[in-house]
Amino acid sequence: MAERENRRDDRGQRGGDRRDRAEETPEFADRLVAINRVSKTVKGGKRFGFAALVVVGDQRGRVGFGKGKAKEVPEAIRKATEQAKRSLIRVPLKDSRTLHHDMEGRHGAGKVVMRSAVAGTGIIAGGPMRAVFEMVGIQDIVAKSLGSQNPYNMIRATIDGLKHEASPRSVAQRRGKKVAEILKKPEAEAVEA
Repeated sequence: MAERENRRDDRGQRGGDRRDRAEETPEFADRLVAINRVSKTVKGGKRFGFAALVVVGDQRGRVGFGKGKAKEVPEAIRKATEQAKRSLIRVPLKDSRTLHHDMEGRHGAGKVVMRSAVAGTGIIAGGPMRAVFEMVGIQDIVAKSLGSQNPYNMIRATIDGLKHEASPRSVAQRRGKKVAEILKKPEAEAVEA
């Protein structure tokens, strides 16, 4: 046992369970949403840099986004992907395909409206929002961006809306009721009375 604790991995560090933990985590899919080339004019000419916007998700209800800047495109994408994996949120899905209820999301001038849809509808949404929904694992949704067309603000507004998604189970638990009481239709209560 003591031999195993004192053993060093190939980088000269003790332990080695970091690599084991990386294998245990679920595999994430990533989607490059936008890449922006920026230039800085200096005495000898222009220096170019790149900014990347990436959305990461496990397609089972977890999603995050990140941005990275570097002198080369692959390095910017790598930085953005790492940041996205650190900022994951969990989104409860109805039947593993759509949202439980309609909602709005806002960030700055970006405003998005998201509505749950029946099976077979597909993802009806524009560019950056579509990437977020695909990475979450939503299959049926209707969404519209009403404000800023900036992909950074659209993604932040979409994530803001998804953070406010509540499942009937979480609402019932918060209110101290049963899920059946939460899902009961108002017309049924009027007939009973």
